[in-house]
Amino acid sequence: MGASEDGGIMVRRTLALLAALTGSAIITAGCGADDPTTTSTTLTYWVAPMTSSLEQDEAVLEPFLEEFTRSTGIEVDVEVVPWSSLWDRIMTAVSSGRGPDVVTIGKAWTASLQATGALLPFTDEVMDEIGGADKFVPATLESVGVPGEPPAAVPLYTTAYALFYNTTLFEAAGIATAPDTWQEFVDDAKRLTVDTDGDGEPDQWGVTIVGGSGITAAHQAFILGRQQGGSLFDDDGDPQFDSDAQVAAVQRYVDLMATEHVVAPGNAEYTSAVEAIDQLVSGGAAMFFGQSVHESVLADIGFEDYAVAPLPVLDPLPAGGRDVRSFVGGSNIAVFADTGHRDAALSLVEFLTRPGVQADWTAQIDTLPVVTAAYDEGDDLAEATRVFASVLRDHAEAMPQVPDHAQMETLVGGAITDLIAQAATGPVTEDDVRAALAEADAQLTASR
Repeated sequence: MGASEDGGIMVRRTLALLAALTGSAIITAGCGADDPTTTSTTLTYWVAPMTSSLEQDEAVLEPFLEEFTRSTGIEVDVEVVPWSSLWDRIMTAVSSGRGPDVVTIGKAWTASLQATGALLPFTDEVMDEIGGADKFVPATLESVGVPGEPPAAVPLYTTAYALFYNTTLFEAAGIATAPDTWQEFVDDAKRLTVDTDGDGEPDQWGVTIVGGSGITAAHQAFILGRQQGGSLFDDDGDPQFDSDAQVAAVQRYVDLMATEHVVAPGNAEYTSAVEAIDQLVSGGAAMFFGQSVHESVLADIGFEDYAVAPLPVLDPLPAGGRDVRSFVGGSNIAVFADTGHRDAALSLVEFLTRPGVQADWTAQIDTLPVVTAAYDEGDDLAEATRVFASVLRDHAEAMPQVPDHAQMETLVGGAITDLIAQAATGPVTEDDVRAALAEADAQLTASR
């Protein structure tokens, strides 16, 4: 999904700068093609939350959309729709035929929405209207719809995973650099799991995880699965959650708590990244698998004693394993096929994916640009941003682009969070992992 999945109250703000208009002919609302004989256009744009508050979303968007209105004369009526209700709103719009002109969608939703036929296909000709496919970072184009079909959306902003680590705790433990391999990671985590008050129980842990988040668990099943040589779906789009490679991947993640004992049992109850970040900041944990958007949380807290590095990878990789350290996160932007303002809508998409806009906008919401040239807009990129950009460029893959993606996240994520809850109180065997994933596989298969 996008930068923030927190719920909130829906808010509408119309961004109109009539005084800035020059009197030139402007396109207007209506069914079918844009009508150049009328005097104004207002696009309706549903935006998914990008920050921790709707007010901040508005503050970030407003100057960019004002610039768009000044340069085109096209007004934009923006509605920030919480992630918790956005899917239902979109599906209602699909069934009723009364939707927005432009919408932000979760990358994982794109294939599902493409199957409805409600989104404008970005054919080669349409893609040329917004500057061409070549302007995008290649990895971000892997999650814009079903492979082999014209994209149903284009990337808007992206995120990637990296290893956040508390530099103060690393220095105290005499660890000079972040781990690169999985074994180095586990070894460092054990050194950083410490009973500091002498009561016989660790109060500083090597790693903190969001153990109760099914979405986070599904992400890790994908990333670690690719390292093992696995895939959540086969080439025909059928689930294979309980393959040997996927079982090994999930076992590796759960074992951080179950057998390595480098994650606090209480992490099984964490459902928000904020809880894990608080543990990192307080010195209660040394490492955290986080996304680029989590830098804004640390900035809000005022915490600076951290650094980021690529997630660790198996070394050597097993047969078929890939050096994947992140999924391609973030959100896409789509145009409804039945918009009455096709040209105006594509103008907005083109504007929001310009290098300068991308560089400025994503910096404010701690995400990553989706346009290659945006990384050349200046030499003042933060070191963390350079790390995330490197991960995105060299070590990231898109999650499976299948219509069942959302259901996969629910079923696989739920199975893993149950296993982590089990790990908080006792052992978790390979048979346990295989049975849980097989049940998730069976449930998805039966629902088709």
